[in-house]
Amino acid sequence: MLLLRSCFLVLLVSFLTLGCGPNIKEEKVPVGTIDPMNLVKATLQNYVNGQPMTSEASGFDSMVEEVRKVYPEKADILKQGLEELKTAKGTALANKSRELMKKLGLEIAEKPKK
Repeated sequence: MLLLRSCFLVLLVSFLTLGCGPNIKEEKVPVGTIDPMNLVKATLQNYVNGQPMTSEASGFDSMVEEVRKVYPEKADILKQGLEELKTAKGTALANKSRELMKKLGLEIAEKPKK
């Protein structure tokens, strides 16, 4: 019994001092950049599909600034188009969103029919 306790004690102390395995190697994983036009496309596509404009309109200015960093030539077109969308409702919102997507060169995915 004493031998069993001694073996257990030696194992316990060795696990506490050495750990359960080798050290974990840490490495940095590079994160790719996100294209700001993806957010623009998703937002406009929602309007094309009939979603009404809600609180996301408060973020339009920051959306334009993010686009300006990567696509300065499209930022002014986007800003003007988003200002027009703020006053549109219903089918006018969908139609103007579709027009803006075309001006920006974004592919429009038509809503699947049920």
